[in-house]
Amino acid sequence: MAKLTMVQALNLALREALTDDPDVIVFGQDVGKDEGVFRVTEGLYRDFGAERVVDMPVAESCIAGCAVGLAVRGLRPVAEMQFSGFGYHAFHQIENHISRFRTRTRSRFSMPIVIRMPFAAGIRAIEHHSESREAIYAHLPGLKMVIPSGPRNARALLRSAILDPDPIIFYEPKSVYRAFKEEVPDEPEEMPIGKAHVARVGKDLTLISYGAMMRPTLEAAEQLADEHQIEAEVVDLLTISPMDTETICGSVQKTGRAVIVHEAPRNCGPAAEVAARLAENSIEYLEAPIKRVTGYDVIMPFFANEKYFIPDARRVVKAAKEVLDF
Repeated sequence: MAKLTMVQALNLALREALTDDPDVIVFGQDVGKDEGVFRVTEGLYRDFGAERVVDMPVAESCIAGCAVGLAVRGLRPVAEMQFSGFGYHAFHQIENHISRFRTRTRSRFSMPIVIRMPFAAGIRAIEHHSESREAIYAHLPGLKMVIPSGPRNARALLRSAILDPDPIIFYEPKSVYRAFKEEVPDEPEEMPIGKAHVARVGKDLTLISYGAMMRPTLEAAEQLADEHQIEAEVVDLLTISPMDTETICGSVQKTGRAVIVHEAPRNCGPAAEVAARLAENSIEYLEAPIKRVTGYDVIMPFFANEKYFIPDARRVVKAAKEVLDF
């Protein structure tokens, strides 16, 4: 196994897909000669050429529309939106065509499309480069919404997404891109779309998170264990839609308490959906109200104030202690 950053792991997944399947095409703004704004596509244009790794104009709607046409012709497009905040220009194509095409054609055509988008804060960028709007895409029937949390699951999930016959929005937490390295197998590895992962086993309460917020959530779990002798179980959702209700509820039925953590604003965020599923399926097991630790219902603040918006381990520990003291 090699130790890779998330950027390197994603690059590996794209390289494997381009090598294994001549129908895979990678395209987006600056993904070719300039190798991507975050260098995720480094070396791909050189090794696979301009017909497989294609630079596109600054026109997100065009990128998504081209993905539709390529998919209809039997190819497997992997499109990149340079930042998730600009993906809204493609929303009509995503919502009105990509998410509906299988149903519209009674399964005569599928949309094996992956749309990669760097998202979330943590790099002190302006608002359209720092938003977490995963709930918008998770709400659309016909789309899958995947968010890795580390290098190894990023490589495995992207590989699975490219092989999937249906469209997937693949959000990449850019604050994790180079934050740490993990061992990634040399052989191709896949993870099932729609399956959560228990990242830490515990018995006293369940912490549920995903993406970049897994790091402060795991840090909080360690603090709870070291300083308070509280053993928290940590669930990494990995897929926001379809959501793994079985794993979430199974953990909370064991611990009796739940804290949900995400960077997105609180109102109508993914934590609300998790809480609703727990209420519907596990309410008789709950020993305390469910707590949410989230971003705030404001536009992402600039630069130095960003750190006050993003949940940290301190806020997670505080919420955990509140549900345990209930």
